[in-house]
Amino acid sequence: MLRGFFKNEASSTTVLLAATVLAMLWANSPWSETYEAFWHTSMGLSFGDASFSLDLRHWVNDGLMTLFFFVIGLEVSYEVRMGQLRDRRLIAVPAIAALGGLLVPAAIYLAFNAGGPGAVGWGVPIATDTAFVLGLLAVVGARCPEPLRAFLLTLAIVDDILAIMVVAIFYTESLSIPSLITAAALLAAIMTLRWLKIWRAPAYIVLGFGLWLATLESGVHPTLVGIALGVLVFVYAPSDHKLLRAGEAVQEFTSSPSPAAAAQATRLVRMAVSVNERLQMRLHPWTAFVIVPIFALANAGIRLDAETLRNAATSPIAIGVAVGLLAGKLIGITIGTWLPLRLNWGVLPGNLVWGQLLGGAAVSGIGFTVALFIVDLAFEDPRLHSEAKIGILVGSLLAALLGWIVFRMAWDRGGVCAPPDAEPEEELPVLLSEPVGPDDHIRGPKKAAVTLVEYGDFECPYCGRLHPILETLRQRHKDLRIVFRHFPLRTLHPRAVPAAMAAQAAADSGRFWEMHDILFDNQRFLTDEDLGRYADQLDVDPWSDIHRHQTRVGRDEASGRASGVRGTPTLFINGVRYQGGLDLESISKAVDEARPRQP
Repeated sequence: MLRGFFKNEASSTTVLLAATVLAMLWANSPWSETYEAFWHTSMGLSFGDASFSLDLRHWVNDGLMTLFFFVIGLEVSYEVRMGQLRDRRLIAVPAIAALGGLLVPAAIYLAFNAGGPGAVGWGVPIATDTAFVLGLLAVVGARCPEPLRAFLLTLAIVDDILAIMVVAIFYTESLSIPSLITAAALLAAIMTLRWLKIWRAPAYIVLGFGLWLATLESGVHPTLVGIALGVLVFVYAPSDHKLLRAGEAVQEFTSSPSPAAAAQATRLVRMAVSVNERLQMRLHPWTAFVIVPIFALANAGIRLDAETLRNAATSPIAIGVAVGLLAGKLIGITIGTWLPLRLNWGVLPGNLVWGQLLGGAAVSGIGFTVALFIVDLAFEDPRLHSEAKIGILVGSLLAALLGWIVFRMAWDRGGVCAPPDAEPEEELPVLLSEPVGPDDHIRGPKKAAVTLVEYGDFECPYCGRLHPILETLRQRHKDLRIVFRHFPLRTLHPRAVPAAMAAQAAADSGRFWEMHDILFDNQRFLTDEDLGRYADQLDVDPWSDIHRHQTRVGRDEASGRASGVRGTPTLFINGVRYQGGLDLESISKAVDEARPRQP
């Protein structure tokens, strides 16, 4: 899920940037008056004497952007129930960092504008633009490891939630009580349908549109509806029962192809995946590649003539926004990261270093989508509007430049979770450095003809795919023994080390391989709570003798590094590095070839 999100957000940056440039060219062209005229074109709905109308810009800002925030709500729901936000230790640091990234920029802005006409714009520099940030990180490449992307995505999710709360609480001018009551009743109806497990899309669409209209009329910004509805969408891991039914339907279609069998297989396969994930897959490309670029086209048209730039250069609004984004985000996120780490309130994903965190804090000063959104709510004066937008552009460009410089100066390369076809970047040793001994975790006959040593990581997806292959291989070759050695990729997989510790705790009771199998069967669920539940199943204490278990895992890692292990999974067959494909037939052939020849 996170990989797909990163890919969409990063690749959509080009489209978003093109829309921004087009808006600025249009607003500064000889036809500049047509820019505002076009976006003020009225468009509405009518039914008999009843009518509802908004101009195009408000349809974009209040309508299309609700769908954008709906997708954010889906992502929040997924991450809270199944993703990074399930683990309180992992969410604590980016959540407090996001709060710091809100408070400090707002304080810096008010230091320039307190008591003036621009004071109401304190919310402009508080928001980070996820699309531009991830786009820049894609350019940074290897200097930005995946744990930092995960950290910044979690921070961005919390940042978006805080920004929407700010919009709802501080940028609502007047409230209509009857409309609020209507909105509450419609929201209750949607929650009732959810509770009754009635899954009829037309019902949710009609109620959702009515909720949007009622919220718009109430005075509360309707984008709050998007977040709320997104959070309410169900998300769940595929159950064994649903997977089994889907597999049977696919098998039936394979053996007897027919339209009915195809329809049944399609329906059951789709039902195995949660509605939340299906909606994300369908809607995210539309929000990333269509809705947000249209929003930029409608809002980024800033007039950049000599007088406007001269006014902005001395404007406390423009300066406050620019300094808030550039310095406020960097200082706020840095303090918000340091404080919970210092107080031991949480942990970072992977072994991130401060150079990487500072680079991430700097690029978080790129504020665009939500910043422009708040500008439209905060200022009615066109001159203040323009100055705030210029501050956003300047601050975002300087934040991107600062982040690039920090990443160039501080590069700490981590391990590699390597796919089967990954090419090594160095000449690696061929032989296993430390022979298999009595302290190793061994599955199979003691006097086996062939020994396969796996250096693995319980959170590595490639190790997870290899796990059933090795089990089949062991059943096929009765003279094969499997040895597992820990090689947790600490930079990439934050839960790999706790999982390895739980496996070592189970080993104290002679139940290592049972825990090994449980962990690989539940790779997506490796929080402390999950590990404790698995330990209870095996009647072991997962946190006993932690120092000794850490030493043992470290010894495996040291032997792996000495053997040239750089990623997982890495296999050695009879002490020689295996360099073939990680499929059953390839490994089986290598096992046959390694078997001593009989006279």
